[in-house]
Amino acid sequence: MDLLSPGSGLIVWQFVIFVGLFFLLKAYAWKPILASLKEREESIQSALDSAEKAKAEMASLKSDNEKLLKEAREERDRILRDAREAAARLHDEAQAGAKKNADRIIEDAKAIIHTEKQAALRDVKAQVALFSLEISEKLIKKNLSDDKQQKDLIDTYIKDLKLN
Repeated sequence: MDLLSPGSGLIVWQFVIFVGLFFLLKAYAWKPILASLKEREESIQSALDSAEKAKAEMASLKSDNEKLLKEAREERDRILRDAREAAARLHDEAQAGAKKNADRIIEDAKAIIHTEKQAALRDVKAQVALFSLEISEKLIKKNLSDDKQQKDLIDTYIKDLKLN
């Protein structure tokens, strides 16, 4: 027998031991090993699925974040625009109110001036009438100082009354 070439009996016994060991491993070790590999594969697949889900969720959150930022910018722009419009409206209302108030004050002043002017004119007319009466009285007293002039004046008035 040669040391390098195995004998036929040895090959048979090795084959029998291999088959026996194979069935023993299949019966007791193969199922737990396969179960462990299956569990490991499921764990890896679960981790991959979780990572994919987290990636999709991150993309969704990023999209939602961008959407919220866009909405916040639009809201800010709308608030600023509304504030500018409100300020312009308040400015215009204040200007219109001030103009209306100034116009009212001017009209009131014109009315007061007109009223005071009319009162002054009435006062002047009354004073002119009073002065005219005083002057007339003085002229009449001077002209009617004698009886003849008084009689002539009375006759003239009587004639005027008869004609009317």
